Amino acid sequence: MNIDLQEIRKKTLPISEYIEKLEQPFQEKFLDRKRMYQLDRESLNHLRQTTGKHVIVAFSAAWCKECAANIAVLALISEATGLEARVFGGIKKDPLSLTRKWRIPPSPPEAETFQIDKLPTIIVFDWKGNEVDRIIENPRQGFTLEQELCEIIKS
Repeated sequence: MNIDLQEIRKKTLPISEYIEKLEQPFQEKFLDRKRMYQLDRESLNHLRQTTGKHVIVAFSAAWCKECAANIAVLALISEATGLEARVFGGIKKDPLSLTRKWRIPPSPPEAETFQIDKLPTIIVFDWKGNEVDRIIENPRQGFTLEQELCEIIKS
């Protein structure tokens, strides 16, 4: 799927701004993870070399524990490497619908466009707007988020 990255930038928040705007107690969970996590230096060095060649778009919700863990780490990666990371936030489940997983609005319609089933979903795009790969909920077993991103970008 080829997307218009400029349009995505208009509809998303930079990852640090997304975390800043979270309400309590959710924001504190994201910030605690960010403070406690130690990034893998080797992976960061590789990611720094690819800055400007990829854009990360994540779908997140304040209530999601995997989001608190992985979006916080993605924010650290972005800060340490300059890798552009954007967030579609405010995803809400739709318990009243048998056909829709997410309540739209307030969830962005892109949750359906990108066929988001689980949170967080972290999508890596190349600079042309082509989807390279995605991480759903957590990195693969035995990988940190930064290691998984390196593997995706290398391929």
